[in-house]
Amino acid sequence: MPGYGRRGALRHLGAGFGLLLAARAGFRAGAAGASEEGGEVRLLMLGDSLTAGYGLPPSHALPARLEAALRARGRPVRVINAGVSGDTTAGGRARLDWALADLPEGAPAAAVVALGANDALRGLPASEVYANLAAILDGLGRRGIPVLLAGMRAPPNLGPDYGREFDEAYARLVRERPGTVFYPFLLEGVAADPSLNQPDGIHPNARGVEEIVRRMLPAVEALLGRVDQRAE
Repeated sequence: MPGYGRRGALRHLGAGFGLLLAARAGFRAGAAGASEEGGEVRLLMLGDSLTAGYGLPPSHALPARLEAALRARGRPVRVINAGVSGDTTAGGRARLDWALADLPEGAPAAAVVALGANDALRGLPASEVYANLAAILDGLGRRGIPVLLAGMRAPPNLGPDYGREFDEAYARLVRERPGTVFYPFLLEGVAADPSLNQPDGIHPNARGVEEIVRRMLPAVEALLGRVDQRAE
C-alpha cells in the first residue's frame, strides 16, 4: 500500500515508545472484566501506533472512538488503550504478562489483538509473526479471555511470496483457534486512501479512525457477544 515502502516512516512508528508509560498508567479493568458500577465491560486493545493513536489527540485514538461507538449502541464498554508505538508482535508478546498484571482490578472481559504492522514494514519472517501471535492468543486463552484478532497486510514492495506467507500466518492462527473472532485487515477501506490518512501515508487521521471503527464494529460486537454468553 502507498506509504509502506517509505522506510523513514519507521522513525515515526518507533518515536512513541514513551506512550508505553502512558498506556500503563491509563490501564483500567474490572474484576472478571466488569466494574461493580453498572456492569461496565472492560475490553483490552493490544496494539502498536495504530492503536495508540499516533499523531492524534487521545480522544481520537482508535480505542476511544471504538468505545464511543459501542456506548452509542447501548453497550457500557471501557476500551483500554494498550497500544505502544513501534511495537512488533514480539514486543506485544514480551509485554503481555505484565500488561495484564498491571490492570489493578483484574483481567479484562475480552481483548482485541492488533499487531503486525511493524513486522510487515520491516519484512520480519512470517513464521515469527505466527509464533508471537500464537503465544499472545494462547496466553489470553489460558486466562479465559475471548479474543478478536485484527489482521494486517504486508506491503506490496516486499513481493507476492512474502505477502502470501504473511496472510497465511493470520489465517493459520484462526484455523487452529476456531474460537477466535477474526477481522482480516485492520486498515480495510483506509489504507492507501490519502483522505483518510496522515501525511506519512501510514497512520489514519481522525476520519480514517472513524472508518476503521465503522467497519470493524460488527466483529467487536461478535466478540462482546461471547462475553455475554459466558455471563449467562
